[in-house]
Amino acid sequence: MALIYIIEDDDSIREIEEFALMNAGHKVLGFNCAKDFYKKIEEVIPDLCLIDIMLPDENGNEIVRRLRRNSDTKYLPVIMVTAKTSELDLVKGIEDGADDYIKKPFSVMELISRVKALLRRTLADEVKELCLDGLIVNNAKHEVLLDGKSVELTYKEYELLSLFLVNKGIVLTREVIMDEVWGTDYEGETRTIDMHVKTLRQKLGEYGSRIKTIRNVGYVIE
Repeated sequence: MALIYIIEDDDSIREIEEFALMNAGHKVLGFNCAKDFYKKIEEVIPDLCLIDIMLPDENGNEIVRRLRRNSDTKYLPVIMVTAKTSELDLVKGIEDGADDYIKKPFSVMELISRVKALLRRTLADEVKELCLDGLIVNNAKHEVLLDGKSVELTYKEYELLSLFLVNKGIVLTREVIMDEVWGTDYEGETRTIDMHVKTLRQKLGEYGSRIKTIRNVGYVIE
């Protein structure tokens, strides 16, 4: 269960977000302005924030910039919620320090999925090393070692391997893998997963055989 703060001045939207996330097992606190949010975050820092861009007292982008300037909240996971859909607006939010964004209107399932994905990525990043015997993923150095020797992986291969190691022994469906590594808005074929798993297995040598295919379901690393 995560503690999530929502900064949204539209009461109906905020109530939907609160209800959905509480039903997903999270503890949620909502705020309709930046002032109240700042006051609360001085007392307790949450695990994640959902921040609307258009607020009555301060722009959501400025809130994110302030969070990133503060050493206590520099790495706080943030999802921007915006009615602005231009590429420039979305890029600006990411450049200001947001980790992800959701465009209004959005579905409850998309909201829960985005929050779950960011929390899982954050957990993986907090773990300095992910290990499977002689296979080591060093997140601090963004390095993969195979029995002490460095292995060159693409960005997606690295994310895929990290996802498998965070969930050792757990079968991951193709849908979960696609969501976690490629994102909910990816429009390519799920065949992409198979191709990346194939190249990852080749690069991992004998450890590649420990990535098992679960027919009609997905993959698991053992």
